[in-house]
Amino acid sequence: MLEQFAPYAQGVMRTVVGLLFLCHGTSKILNFPVREQRVQSFTTEWYSGIIELTCGLLLTLGLFIRPAAFIASGEMAFAYFLVHAPKSFFPPLNGGDAAILFCFTCLFLFLTGPDPLSLDALLLGW
Repeated sequence: MLEQFAPYAQGVMRTVVGLLFLCHGTSKILNFPVREQRVQSFTTEWYSGIIELTCGLLLTLGLFIRPAAFIASGEMAFAYFLVHAPKSFFPPLNGGDAAILFCFTCLFLFLTGPDPLSLDALLLGW
């Protein structure tokens, strides 16, 4: 009975994940919301901010969902193993919970593709 709402729930989830990802990008690149310390240009953190800003916007709009989600998932896997995992094996201790959740949620979006609420669906006639 609830299966009929699944594509729309996926669209809402994609939009929320996109907005959260976008917030991380705007914080790093546009300094909004304001951070304690600005990110230096052309550093690893700056490049991650560019990816988060771009992919977050695309996921929020539902445009080029599969490539954006694939890139975002890879970036979060990279972030987890480069930044969080060296601190501790356990995510609650290394602060990597969000990176893991973003990674696997974006992987899910990559595999499932456009939903009825996306611009991709509108353009492709979903």
